[in-house]
Amino acid sequence: MNRTPTFLLAAILLAPAARAEGPTEITIEKRPFVIRHPLTASVMPGSHTQLMLDANAWSEFEITRITPHGSRVKKGEVLAAFDPEAIDQKIHDTQQSIEAKTLEIAQAELDLKHLEETSPHRLSALRRAAAEAREENTYFTKVRRKAEEEDADQNLKRAEMMLENQSEELRQLKKMYEADDLTEDTEEIILKRQKDRVDAAEFELRMQRLAHVRTREVMLPREAVVLAEAERDKALALAKAEEEAPRAIAGKKLALEALRTALAREREMLEDLKADRKQFEITAPSAGWFYHGVIDNSRWSAGDAAKTLVVHGRPAVRRPFATFIPADAKLGLVAFVENSAASQLAPDASGAAWLPGREDAEFPVKLVSLSSAPDGEGRHKAEFAAEWPKQPAIAPAATMNIQLVTHETADAIVLPVKAVEQSKSGWTVAIKLADGKTERRVVKRGRVFNGECEIQSGLEPGQVVVVP
Repeated sequence: MNRTPTFLLAAILLAPAARAEGPTEITIEKRPFVIRHPLTASVMPGSHTQLMLDANAWSEFEITRITPHGSRVKKGEVLAAFDPEAIDQKIHDTQQSIEAKTLEIAQAELDLKHLEETSPHRLSALRRAAAEAREENTYFTKVRRKAEEEDADQNLKRAEMMLENQSEELRQLKKMYEADDLTEDTEEIILKRQKDRVDAAEFELRMQRLAHVRTREVMLPREAVVLAEAERDKALALAKAEEEAPRAIAGKKLALEALRTALAREREMLEDLKADRKQFEITAPSAGWFYHGVIDNSRWSAGDAAKTLVVHGRPAVRRPFATFIPADAKLGLVAFVENSAASQLAPDASGAAWLPGREDAEFPVKLVSLSSAPDGEGRHKAEFAAEWPKQPAIAPAATMNIQLVTHETADAIVLPVKAVEQSKSGWTVAIKLADGKTERRVVKRGRVFNGECEIQSGLEPGQVVVVP
């Protein structure tokens, strides 16, 4: 005997019933219609301070001590401290460099003053030297060379004349003494003396001839070259000095100005370093909370900076890394609402809020502001005032649940959304008539929420609506 499986038999038995299921009839009666919106909000302080290492000259801040996230702190309590060894050494080195540059500038100023004072004197000396060299060369060329040549000629001529005279005198003495038969001793002495004079004259002539040749062919041409070169070199030295002197002074001035600029920059750096050094210990300006991370556009963000907020960590410079919230800061609630929900929020919308897990301690909240335009994610910023409970204590950045009543009608006609259809005449519903037939009735549709639609006019209690 064939047996049909139980689940197939059930399906066969139920199938006609499913096919027989038709439109639903709803008898209209008035009841409350309420629109509620659940939101997730964050507790945000009305005032806070972003903590940042606003350093201009130093970038290495290594944490040696940091207060834990979310701590309650007292005024003056250390929130974060950094290792100052490296910056203290840098400050010391910069101070020594400033002292050295100050001395260098003083020496450069003295050198410049000396150069400005001595340059005219040196140029004057060079001008005199060039003029003297020119005069010497000109005088030699035009006068002295010829005079010395003539002097050499004259010396040679005198030597020749001297030899000729001494030789002639010796001949005359010999001739005179040869006439006597007997030469006396005195005469011998005179002759010998004259012979010596002749020998001396011959030697002098020989020397004068050598000197004459050397003077004319060597000494005077050589001196002409030396004097000409001296005139040329002195003129070149003067021309060079006249060009170099202003440049040397200008160069000294530029070098001095560069030193002064470098000194000014080092002094500025020292002031920046000293200012940066004051940031190596951050203390609480008053009693309050210390949080790792920042508040950005009413959103709490730990971000990457929070990862560095440990001992030996190095927070980035000129970027907020923590937040201080004063103890007397007024707390509020901030939520970011989708556009569909934001459009339903009345300016005085109110509701209740509670800490997740503490639904028994809900407290009233009220909308105080709503942004007119959505942010980049298509959501509107909504701010709420709250009547905070004494317990549990609510801390900044806590996540809260909010439920708002955005619309409420005590005695409304409510239908399923699918009962209302759009037509050329407007929104219509199917009304069941006394004879069992139906007709489309134009109605005015109100608010829609959770699959239900509020009917503002066109229907009366007791009427039967056919829902497809």
